[in-house]
Amino acid sequence: MGTSMCLENAIAHAHDGLVERLATARTVHLRPEQSRRGCPPIDLFLSAASRHLHAVDEVLVPAARNRCPDGRHLVHDYVASLKGLEVALAHAKAHEYGSAWETGYEWDGVWDEVDAGMADHRRHEELLGLDLTDALPDPELERLTGRLEAVEEHAPSRPHPYLPHTGAGGWASRRLMRVVDGFWDAVEGRYTPEAPPPPHKRPGLIGQYLMADPRFDEEESAE
Repeated sequence: MGTSMCLENAIAHAHDGLVERLATARTVHLRPEQSRRGCPPIDLFLSAASRHLHAVDEVLVPAARNRCPDGRHLVHDYVASLKGLEVALAHAKAHEYGSAWETGYEWDGVWDEVDAGMADHRRHEELLGLDLTDALPDPELERLTGRLEAVEEHAPSRPHPYLPHTGAGGWASRRLMRVVDGFWDAVEGRYTPEAPPPPHKRPGLIGQYLMADPRFDEEESAE
């Protein structure tokens, strides 16, 4: 049984960030002539939400199925909630780009549907995190948390509610759709969250010499 709260904290942090992005997206009022062009706040919310959902599919769902006492039932309920949210996100994406099927809907109704789906999904994902925390030792929890964050940076950027989510089929579909989503994001000029750049490695002594940029330790500088 783990004592670390790292996984539960990571889940809470991810959903708090999505709630903030959703609140920003809801303040946007698109005019009819803006359809089919996309909108940065809406694109960023939909992309961030989709990437998080795909990352949970890849990292937490298999772990919960294999390691939690009631893993199969837990995963079954989670995937049902996940698909409901993905349908709502796909609905918002279609509404943003002016789909002919969306003419009878208003944005308030679309966002209310997304909001309800996010609340239900958060409850089920928190159950995954809680059961995994009870079932796994701290080193495994820390490894899962780090892998969840790493996978999220490169996960597909669009919801895919009707593709496989678990098993080999889910793994293969995520690999394929990551490429497909990247292509269509570029074609549509869609905004997606960018991963922070890796920190620059401090140059060694030879590098400092070649760049004529010596770096002195703080203690030596003080002396």
